[in-house]
Amino acid sequence: MCMFGFEPAPPDSARIAFSAARTLGSDLLADFVTQAVSRTLWFGRDAIGRRSLLIHKPSSEDPRLLLTSVAPERTKHEGQEAHDDAAHMSSYWDDVTCGIHSITFKSTLKDGSMKQNLTPASCLRDEQETGTVKPAEHLEGWARVHDWHDPLLKSLLAWERALVTPTEELTRYHLTGSDQESPAKRILEALCRAVKRRTESIRIPKKCKELLHSVNSRASSTLADVRNEQFSPLAVLFSGGVDSMILAAIADQFVDPDATIDLLNVSFEGDFAPDRVTAISGLSELEERFPLRRWRLIKIDAKLSDLSSQRGHLLSLICPSNTYMDINIGTALWLAASGVGYVHESPSQRCQGQESETKPVQSEARVLLVGSGADEQCGGYGRHRTKFKQGGWVMLDAEMRLDFNRIWKRNLGRDDRCLSDHGKEARFPFLDEDVVAALLNLPLWDVVNMEEPAGCGEKKVLRQVARLLGLKSASSLPKRAIQFGSRIARESNRKDFGSNRAANLANAGTVVLKEFASS
Repeated sequence: MCMFGFEPAPPDSARIAFSAARTLGSDLLADFVTQAVSRTLWFGRDAIGRRSLLIHKPSSEDPRLLLTSVAPERTKHEGQEAHDDAAHMSSYWDDVTCGIHSITFKSTLKDGSMKQNLTPASCLRDEQETGTVKPAEHLEGWARVHDWHDPLLKSLLAWERALVTPTEELTRYHLTGSDQESPAKRILEALCRAVKRRTESIRIPKKCKELLHSVNSRASSTLADVRNEQFSPLAVLFSGGVDSMILAAIADQFVDPDATIDLLNVSFEGDFAPDRVTAISGLSELEERFPLRRWRLIKIDAKLSDLSSQRGHLLSLICPSNTYMDINIGTALWLAASGVGYVHESPSQRCQGQESETKPVQSEARVLLVGSGADEQCGGYGRHRTKFKQGGWVMLDAEMRLDFNRIWKRNLGRDDRCLSDHGKEARFPFLDEDVVAALLNLPLWDVVNMEEPAGCGEKKVLRQVARLLGLKSASSLPKRAIQFGSRIARESNRKDFGSNRAANLANAGTVVLKEFASS
């Protein structure tokens, strides 16, 4: 195959193709490239792991090597019964680790092409010598892992911060030797570049743009006129919290001024869920701060009881992740990406004399901005405050490094599968390499300060960024994970554990789903 315009010819071209993803700024890469001449299969994920790629390693049960972006709901090998149980699916697939991998195969077809469904050469040799295929657990070293050549990627993967523990001398220098707002300004500049890279390729069709412009230029245009001619090329996964508010505000600078920006919000408790309350408040703040932009808050309401028919599909999307927390987060993201809900009408829209719209709508946006990575890098989790209390700045830094280094495994693959299932592409400005580097270049106490109270100290630098953007209300909101803010966790706890109290005692978030634990 050909990827990013690179033909699979000389060995270095595969590495170049994978490295090229960083310059594209689209959070792309989980793919494979074949080289027929050298009988080599190259595959991998970008250094941070923003795209999903799963692997089934050859085993005695199934000797095939399989790569896929999402696990099918049923797995079957020639001569075997089909397996559709989640427990088998979870053990069958694994996340491909970040980086570039290569496997050399035993042979090619006469025409020089790669042979389909080949087993790695090491397995074939094993089969010839012993009559059996080497099981997956004995294939250590069966694929080569190649180092990144990009110095920036190498430094980011090390995730080392020069200034971790504040001293009186250091803090005095940073307070008097430079503008106190400069850390936030640097991060804002990096985020602006990241959002621009992820939105500048979005184009509105010419005919649609002309129609939108004519509606916008008519002083007599009613809300109904605008609704009928809206075009939304971009959506933001939106809770009204500091991360999503920052992304929405920055997107306003780079998305065509005639376009609508959709704000997608999921709730399992109607307008009473915490994230719905802050989303409605956030919409008002965005309309006040950026009045020339058309914002559309799409309220996506759901009940777990209505999703029972989708259970098997959702389990396949989160696989190989397998906990109640995974299914709750994955379900909320999957619903958000659908974009199907009802448009919320703010007072500024209702004052035009139009009645509320009760007909469901669907966002046509194909690109979603997602706030993943903000909490890991800026101390947004409750356990970060706990670690600070236990071991100060050094333990806090270690916990944040751990979170960043495992985000590919715990979050990103699962999230990408759930969001892309609806044909949408998630893009992650907070995980842009330049943003990660900018945050690492700041002293830790400029990024997060757990000596300050909740709502101030965690994600300190992002709260300052929000204030620079004029988002004063959003800058003081506490952190809430999507499973709690949308209330899906509470509904799930009642359904599967009987009550929230029982779920908390069982540490429900880390409990393996019964479907995955059935065998």
